[in-house]
Amino acid sequence: MAEKKEKKIVKAETTVTADGKKVQQAKPVGNSKALRFGAIALWVVALVFEILAILVVVGKINLKFMPTIWQLICLLALDFILVIIGSQLWKKANHISPMSEKNKFLFWLWNNMGVIAAIICFAPIIIIMLTNKDLDKKTKVIATVVAVIMVLIAGLASYDFNPVSKEDQQAAINELGDQMVYWAPFGKVYHTHTDCGALNQTDTLTEGTVEQAIAANRTRICSFCAHKDAITDLPTD
Repeated sequence: MAEKKEKKIVKAETTVTADGKKVQQAKPVGNSKALRFGAIALWVVALVFEILAILVVVGKINLKFMPTIWQLICLLALDFILVIIGSQLWKKANHISPMSEKNKFLFWLWNNMGVIAAIICFAPIIIIMLTNKDLDKKTKVIATVVAVIMVLIAGLASYDFNPVSKEDQQAAINELGDQMVYWAPFGKVYHTHTDCGALNQTDTLTEGTVEQAIAANRTRICSFCAHKDAITDLPTD
């Protein structure tokens, strides 16, 4: 009888600091190109669902077993979900491999492609529903309100409120090099000291390079840590 092979369970390395905080290792930063490809693919599929919704509005598609309003809501919901997931992938990719901010407009545009995708995937269907004279009033009102709410939520979810530039990333790498930094599960900054006073309320930290911290959406250094280390040329909280 063949011997059964034991399954090896690989656990993330966890250490404990002197004051009892658990420190786990950060995940790899990931592949920005793959994330961007995934985002674009999801946006394209979202656009397909918008086109299907438009065909329902103009009467080219009519599922007899489902009222028109529910056909529209289902297609818009799928459009909405795909737009948001795609936008999160895009923002993640931008934190792994950020763009230069030398051109402010292009920098904003690149970081908020998800907002543009949301507009493209919802604005046409909203306009067509509002201008279509064959769509019954109740369906038009409900579907339009739903679409407007969805595009507003998708736009806000897609907007990068915490963008990072190539220059900011490189400055942090030049300043800290291979030094490990730390961040809390719900924190917005990274720290260079586990005993920082700003971390008193957390028992769990993640440890990684500054690149990993930025990829995890911690784009600024803690002001207390920066002061302690006499760091003056990096953006702080």
